[in-house]
Amino acid sequence: MTLVHTYPEQAVQQLEFDKIVGLLEKHCRSDEAKYRAAHLRFHTRLEYLQQELEQTLEFKGSLSSSDIFPIDFVKNIKKELKLLSIPNAVLKGSDLNALRLLTLNIRDIHLWFKRQGNIYPHLWKVVEGVEYNKDIPALIQPVVDDNGNVRDNASPELLQIRNELQGARHRLRKLFEGVVRKLAKQGYLADITESFLNGRRVVAVGAEHKRIVKGIFHGESDSARTVFIEPEETIALNNEVDALERDEKKEVYKVLACVTAQLSVYHPLFTAYYRVVNIYDFIRAKALLATDMNANMPVLQNEPQVKLVDAYHPLLYLYNTAQQKVTVPLTLELNKKQRILIISGPNAGGKTVAMKTVGLLQLMLQSGLLIPVNPISEMGIFRQIMIHIGDTQSIENELSTYSSHLKDMKFFLENANGKTLFFIDELGGGTDPNLGGAFAEAIVERLSYKNAIGIITTHYLNLKVMAGKVGGIINGAMNFDEDRLEPLYKLTIGKPGSSYTFAIAQRSGLPHEVISRAQQLTDRGHFKLDKMLHQAERQTVRLDDKEEQLNKLIRMYEEKKAEYEELTDKERLKQHYATLKLQNKIKKEELDYLRDTERKFKQLVTEWKKASDKQEVIRSAETLLFRRKQLKEQEAAAQKADRMYVVTGKVPRPGDLVRNIHNHQVGTLESVDANKKGMVKINKLSFNVQMKDWIGVERNLKAGK
Repeated sequence: MTLVHTYPEQAVQQLEFDKIVGLLEKHCRSDEAKYRAAHLRFHTRLEYLQQELEQTLEFKGSLSSSDIFPIDFVKNIKKELKLLSIPNAVLKGSDLNALRLLTLNIRDIHLWFKRQGNIYPHLWKVVEGVEYNKDIPALIQPVVDDNGNVRDNASPELLQIRNELQGARHRLRKLFEGVVRKLAKQGYLADITESFLNGRRVVAVGAEHKRIVKGIFHGESDSARTVFIEPEETIALNNEVDALERDEKKEVYKVLACVTAQLSVYHPLFTAYYRVVNIYDFIRAKALLATDMNANMPVLQNEPQVKLVDAYHPLLYLYNTAQQKVTVPLTLELNKKQRILIISGPNAGGKTVAMKTVGLLQLMLQSGLLIPVNPISEMGIFRQIMIHIGDTQSIENELSTYSSHLKDMKFFLENANGKTLFFIDELGGGTDPNLGGAFAEAIVERLSYKNAIGIITTHYLNLKVMAGKVGGIINGAMNFDEDRLEPLYKLTIGKPGSSYTFAIAQRSGLPHEVISRAQQLTDRGHFKLDKMLHQAERQTVRLDDKEEQLNKLIRMYEEKKAEYEELTDKERLKQHYATLKLQNKIKKEELDYLRDTERKFKQLVTEWKKASDKQEVIRSAETLLFRRKQLKEQEAAAQKADRMYVVTGKVPRPGDLVRNIHNHQVGTLESVDANKKGMVKINKLSFNVQMKDWIGVERNLKAGK
């Protein structure tokens, strides 16, 4: 397995990866998981890392489930497993119980996956092929209880011995209590009255009475004021109890030896079980750490590249979260086309933190840990990670800061290639600014030529200019709020940053004449360029503020729009409901009318037969039929209105077309007062109406004229 080569030896500590390991270890419960955490390595095989990250991501997802993944066995049983592989070895009862619990944990894991279905395929691969064997608990359970004690009925012989032992101890206790009462009445006992010595029950007698009390002498106190005597009345029973206890130990050993021999054939299976639960405990720890730092899995690419979207330095994120502070995210992209990022800006502006963020996240990723980034981020695989951060002066080798700096640069230039990720903090620092700038430019050119990918922080103006002219090299600026004299910790890609030297000096209260003289002494071209960068950055900050204000207004507009649409939808539904209700009411009224008409016609037939004035009955029938005609006309008007006009569902306003819900006449609404009374114009005539009887409509264009 190919591993990432890091330079120098303290690179991991410089990027603070050891602190991440410490946090990971705290989440590990088993010794094996802690060992894995402490010995994390940086891998280069994409398939391996994909599997590690997917497993952690799946476990992280399971943490929110009510059905918790069963990782209950965390005991270290390496010695017990080794002993099990040795012929004629005998495990203790507690050891056997541990093997039983381990086996049952494997059973619970299998049952968990059965309940979950196929939603955790990568986690399943850990236990896939390791089957639960129900014969193992069946061998151990009848012999050892949950506390690791051998059961009385583990063998017939053991049951008999323990029954006899219980009876002998009972008789001894009663006899001993009688002896103690007698000696106490005689005043021979010391304050502690009784004790156990050499596995025998003895009485504590004052030294002056030791020749009076008959029995076996077993010792005396440190002060020699108390002697311990086994009363002669209890010697025989003590001997009996002692013999039975020896018989018990022999039988227990015999039982344990028998079960150990039976379990020894399962040694490879126990080893597999132990490996599985420890792997799951380690994955659990990684998932918990990922949850703490809101970490995700980026898209993995086989090509060396870094594309971070909303990335955070994990330690800074945890600290700020604990302090209820906001952490500014980092977004940047490095690839074959834009290989080297030159970050500039004021001191304490976040340049080094931004660089360390990228380095630490890369180490975490290639060790199989999820990282705090947006999941759309894309991360490649590097074979070398080289770091030069801070003062690397070697006292041992008597190297100056700059000499040490050049020593690291020599290593970078000799070993860097297209699969190298490097980080250089303050390139060219520690020597004459003019010469240092020249060397820095030459080093950047060489690293770019070797296709290495990396980040460089600097104050050198020539490097900022170089990034704008040389292909593959880009500028980045750490934003600064000059008004408040505070860094914004936000990286802007594509432009260089100002050092804000004179602005910071002015704000800090340095005398004006000193600042003015410094500006005069400063190289004019240098100062002019820095001033231009200063002004550009101030403009960027203003634009960012304006953009934020614009985004805020857009969000407010979208919210109001959503609210309006919701209200409109509710009103439209209300009107539609009213229309349907009205239509149903009309149909019901028509049905009632038909039933009433039928009844009245039957009555007219009866009256026709009885009446002397037939003409009167005929007139009643005509009246009844005329009303029916009216209703048919109304129905025809309603159908015509439905065909020619569409209900809008909106509250009618002056100028809108409206329709009467009773006679279905259509007109134009001219006005509406506060009492819900309106004026509707039909043809050329205007009418006072109640608005509750009118609904808004519009012409149905599909119906034509």
